[in-house]
Amino acid sequence: MGFMSFSGQGAKAAQPAQRKPAVLAALEVGASKTVCFIVKMENTLTGPRPRVVGVGHQSSRGVRGGAIVDMDAAEDSIRTAVENAERMAGVAVSEVTVVASAGSPASTRLSVEAPLASREVSDRDLRRALAAGIGEFYQPGRVILHALPLGWRVDDHRGVKDPRGMSGRTLGVDLHMVTAASDPLRNLLTCIERCHLDIAEVVATPYASGLSVLAPDEMLLGAMVVDMGANTTSVAVFAEGSLVHVDCVPVGGAHVTSDIARGLSTPLNSAERIKALYGCALDSPDDDRQMIETPPVFSDSETAMVQQPRALLNSIIRPRLEEVFELLRDRLDAAGAHKAAGRRLILTGGAAQLPGTAEMAGRVLGKQVRLGRPQNVAGLGDAVSGPAFSACAGVVARFGQGPAEAIAGPPRFSLDAPRRIAGGGQGERGPRAILRWFAESF
Repeated sequence: MGFMSFSGQGAKAAQPAQRKPAVLAALEVGASKTVCFIVKMENTLTGPRPRVVGVGHQSSRGVRGGAIVDMDAAEDSIRTAVENAERMAGVAVSEVTVVASAGSPASTRLSVEAPLASREVSDRDLRRALAAGIGEFYQPGRVILHALPLGWRVDDHRGVKDPRGMSGRTLGVDLHMVTAASDPLRNLLTCIERCHLDIAEVVATPYASGLSVLAPDEMLLGAMVVDMGANTTSVAVFAEGSLVHVDCVPVGGAHVTSDIARGLSTPLNSAERIKALYGCALDSPDDDRQMIETPPVFSDSETAMVQQPRALLNSIIRPRLEEVFELLRDRLDAAGAHKAAGRRLILTGGAAQLPGTAEMAGRVLGKQVRLGRPQNVAGLGDAVSGPAFSACAGVVARFGQGPAEAIAGPPRFSLDAPRRIAGGGQGERGPRAILRWFAESF
């Protein structure tokens, strides 16, 4: 089933006080680049939709594997990216939605049952069941990023789409919880706050990428999205219109570059260039005959370039990429999530653009593969419409669709500060929001 938003920020609320904010800023702090998109709502013939009006991107410093290793350097990268986007958009932003792979996002499935106050299921019962599950969930050292309701049940009746009005003794809900390690995520958010930016929400990288690159039918029938970054490769599995699994492995494109630098005895910046120009994950009959020039690790005016066969380069690339996809396959099999993804694999992220990577992923994971780029995101220029920008574009897509989570706001690192249940509160954020959520979902 497709779960639309019932949060105050994302829902298509009828009251003016609950309209979407005029400006949204999406910020992705990765190991290779820091990206900021600034979005405004525009009126079209089909209704309001978000348009990217400002873009800033900067090479990252002080970030490794999604985690901050140098606060000052990372802060400079964030400031530069945000300022460039603000200059292009002509507006200043004070709040950002953060795309993060910090803390190794991972999934937990949770089943909750709550007694019904009366024999008939009410909106209050729905909110109480969600609050019970989220309030009782606890994993030491981890913090909740997303809580997505996957399905309801009344007594022994499972797979209920809309339990309102049904009679029973207990109401149950299956929740998909996406969590991240607290300390790396806290360090990232602290670094962003040092740039005088408030945190609106945090969205897990593979989830955001999936919202950006998947077609509606792929999300409904089942698909796997693999986002290949510099230091991490993350995966999201979608089925029946919902995110059902998230995981990541600490290997990415920068590890391939490092292997090339060691194997060819060449500097890292040269290895990156060689990878982009000549690298391929597949064999070619001409690889042994084609020679490439590689500078030595230390060179001066008298040091000559080294001639090496392209076959050597590709023999270094291939094992590392196989390792990435085999790790993902084994982790998905262990979690029982491989079959839920069906036959579709969408590969995205900057490191996915290496020739032959898609074919290798399809062979190892046993799926039909295509390269995913941001779809249906207005205002993206050619320079930022490739796979490397899928995650940040996913926040724009989520802004237009409305979030599907049962909680809203930034992560809470203290047990004394529980997350707000989306739809809880006053006016449109209370029962009316749940009514609207069900009306839009079903």
